Amino acid sequence: MLYFVMKHILLGPILKLFFRPEAEGLENIPKRGGAILASNHLAVSDSFFMPLVIPKRRVTFPAKMEYFTEKGLKGAFKKWFFTGMGQIPIDRTGGSAAQAALDTGIRLLREGNLLGIYPEGTRSPDGRLYKGKTGLARIALEAGVPIIPVAMVGTDIANPIGSKMWKPTKIRVKFGEPLDFSRYEGLSGDRFVERSITDEVMYALMELSGQEYVDMYAAKVKEVQDAPVKPADGVPEQRGERQDRIPETKAG
Repeated sequence: MLYFVMKHILLGPILKLFFRPEAEGLENIPKRGGAILASNHLAVSDSFFMPLVIPKRRVTFPAKMEYFTEKGLKGAFKKWFFTGMGQIPIDRTGGSAAQAALDTGIRLLREGNLLGIYPEGTRSPDGRLYKGKTGLARIALEAGVPIIPVAMVGTDIANPIGSKMWKPTKIRVKFGEPLDFSRYEGLSGDRFVERSITDEVMYALMELSGQEYVDMYAAKVKEVQDAPVKPADGVPEQRGERQDRIPETKAG
């Protein structure tokens, strides 16, 4: 009920008024049945605008655990809001808690729902597209559903990282053609297959969004950016991994 009220009565009309979101490729979203919407991630507002432009279906996103555990009145409001919107709390530190969240995503897909996933795992720190995490591929293989690439355009301008106020600007959401990986049925857990599938999805996102691709995890880049710089005398500091690889266009 809260999802419907927020989308069609309270929040949705305001977002449409100030940001005039446009959608391309809506015909690529199935009218029924489970599917993964794999999106680039530029801003918190991505999770608002993507569901907004899909007229007749609900989208559920995994949400970081901190949204559900923050203390105080603000924390209580966040927990109420994200729970009411049907978001899945996920512990990004790994272990059994993270696996439980993945299992919940698989269950939702098998029940015929749309699941929104950000393969990069976190927001892009600079607007570029970063290496995808393979959990996306494992969920798709376990649930037996297609992956639809989604490119968010303009959300980083409307809602830059660290901003408290959103700036009205044109938002575009582009849905690519579904990617079918049923040929790899039964190969969930094979890290080479899962990496190939993930790379194919990231290649599709790169083409759809027009972003520059960086062959590093966004979370690692943020760690390096936040770390103190201590270059050796006369030696340029080396950071991260090599960045010149382009993700594969075809899995396998």
